[in-house]
Amino acid sequence: MSDLLNGEEFGRLFDTFERTAFRLETLDRYDVTEEQEEVARFLAGEDMGPDWDDNPWVRSMTGKGKSVARVHVLTSPWTDYLRYELAAYPGNIKAGESIGIIDRAEQSADGLPDHDFWLFDDRHAYRMHYTPEGAFVGAELLPADRLPEYQGYRDRALSAAVPFADYWERHARR
Repeated sequence: MSDLLNGEEFGRLFDTFERTAFRLETLDRYDVTEEQEEVARFLAGEDMGPDWDDNPWVRSMTGKGKSVARVHVLTSPWTDYLRYELAAYPGNIKAGESIGIIDRAEQSADGLPDHDFWLFDDRHAYRMHYTPEGAFVGAELLPADRLPEYQGYRDRALSAAVPFADYWERHARR
């Protein structure tokens, strides 16, 4: 494993990509220190505030004409964290992110990796590394010869994913 990017160094990738950012998510739970208070408020049924309805982080990219997309491979029934994350996705979509869902309880995720990654501008693929509890460890820049493999993963994920709005309409009442 090469050196891992994290913190501000990893965060800069979202400022410096030029056209497209794609994320494949594969975990049913992420342990993000900065989200813990917000997750607790959500689970308690509290008001989530204005950022919930139009995600400013996503808007900071799409507002510059950049494309941001993700496919989340998950398994229902949902964990508490997935309930939180899925409920936040409409605000991401309003801010311009394209989101699709592959629910392993309903369809196969064959041909996709069992790990998260980001693909920036079709030029740089970063494999995400997490602890078993879902805490982010760092992002590994993959060698250029692996780029076609990760572009293929992206294309397979996008073609198999159910648009979030369709998935949410069928499952939100759980």
